[in-house]
Amino acid sequence: MPLVTVEMWEGRTVEQKKELAQGITSVMTDKLGIPPEAVTIIIKDVPKHNWAIGGKLSSE
Repeated sequence: MPLVTVEMWEGRTVEQKKELAQGITSVMTDKLGIPPEAVTIIIKDVPKHNWAIGGKLSSE
């Protein structure tokens, strides 16, 4: 039972997240031969002010 965690900046629509979940599930089933119901996906929306790259907040 694979668990996939996706952490990304907030701002995607529910429809985009739905498509992402479907795509990830499709790849897992195709490449690993597991049933779709065995794939669990957690999507974490992170505000840009809580994410830093190269010592700078992404919101800057």
